[in-house]
Amino acid sequence: METNKYLVGDNFDEMFVREGQVRPHYEEFLKILGKTTSKRMSHLQYSANKTQVAMGMTFNVYHDNQGMEKILHLDIIPRIIANQEWKKIEAGLKQRIHTLNLFLQDIYNDRKVLKDKIVPEDLILGSKDYLKPCEGLTPPKGIWCHITGTDLVRNNDGNYYILEDNLRCPSGVSYMLESREIIKRAYPDLFNKLGVMPVSDYPVKLLKMLQFISNKEKPVVGVLTPGIYNSAYFEHSYLALQMGVELVSGVDLIVKGKKVFMQTTKGLEQIDVLYRRIDDTFLDPLTFNPHSMLGIPGVFDAYKAGNIAFANAPGTGVADDKAVYAYVPRLIKYYLGEDPILENVPTYLCREEKDRKYVLDNIEELVVKETNAAGGYGMLIGPKATKEEHAKFRDLVKNNPTNYIAQPTLSLSTVPTLTDTGIEGRHVDLRPYILYGEKIEVIPGALTRVALKKGSLVVNSSQGGGSKDTWVLYN
Repeated sequence: METNKYLVGDNFDEMFVREGQVRPHYEEFLKILGKTTSKRMSHLQYSANKTQVAMGMTFNVYHDNQGMEKILHLDIIPRIIANQEWKKIEAGLKQRIHTLNLFLQDIYNDRKVLKDKIVPEDLILGSKDYLKPCEGLTPPKGIWCHITGTDLVRNNDGNYYILEDNLRCPSGVSYMLESREIIKRAYPDLFNKLGVMPVSDYPVKLLKMLQFISNKEKPVVGVLTPGIYNSAYFEHSYLALQMGVELVSGVDLIVKGKKVFMQTTKGLEQIDVLYRRIDDTFLDPLTFNPHSMLGIPGVFDAYKAGNIAFANAPGTGVADDKAVYAYVPRLIKYYLGEDPILENVPTYLCREEKDRKYVLDNIEELVVKETNAAGGYGMLIGPKATKEEHAKFRDLVKNNPTNYIAQPTLSLSTVPTLTDTGIEGRHVDLRPYILYGEKIEVIPGALTRVALKKGSLVVNSSQGGGSKDTWVLYN
């Protein structure tokens, strides 16, 4: 397939330095691409799409008039990351997760970080994700954030930046695992030749971590799902199946004597660990949201009594608030005495007068985000927005400044992507997955999300984004 017509543009391109000059870790792949006809590439893409549907790799899009079930389009051209680059990402993520775990333990107990005014007290205690019932708690083994999906982007300077932390119920890891299986079939010989690090042992590592956080020698583990209508239900069922554990919903569980039991055909069976895919406040209608139909009445008392372990621990959401994100470099210095290995994207806090004035004066050039929104919602991309949208967000910021942050518009890196008109660059981000059990472990792969629309910077699946398999090389 021809790549000599590929335009690198002004952005950092993952595969090419400039037109015709390939980066060293992509050289072998380019040889394969050069020998593959356009017709063959189209056939491989068609096969990948059909395989996704056959595997049930779909997700639900809420408020979508075109129907709920969609596949997360998997582009046939992988993203390849050199080993040296990955080592820096790995070290930076371990440092960050270690810090955020110390921060969560601190704010729910001694609050030293608030007393020392490293983070504004009202930002934490006034957050809707700060859970008062968690005060004074230390989760099993002292770990709060067992599973994290951290979003990174690469800017024009070639450096990776942390875009946001996802410590609640990060999704997408099943797509990373299934995508690998699909893409391996497309390039079977290339994997061994390049030395691509495996990701297939993730379910084993996940189960080992879940077993570790229990105080029992042979704990019973389950995946707690909101049910079949949840956008990530495919992932919930997939991970339960891969780990060989029960997939349960709130109606399957009951609390007796501050212990949690599954209702089975053989009677009640105690369950010791729940990998929860339900938001904090829906876990227990007696402690949190009284209207929740998804949770288990009394489960939080069982948690406090040490009879059930949750991954992630309730209360972690306060640490991935987009406003708290701005303080993470300070937290790394405060808790570890180190400089951040991976930098944040520069962030303006609209709650602070100086920053707010800058945002209001320069909104056309900035990305403005609602601090508690996700999935690409509650966001303004200034350079792509209309004057009416600028005016609307100015009013939103003025009326509720605490609820908004702003960042410069980054030139997200591009990766060659198969389109209807050939191979073109599309913007991507990177979501590696980190497990925290006996140690902090970064899985050597990631979900690369790609903005399929030409020129778009929005990679979220709910906003029309797709994905790529991510190859991390041994050498």
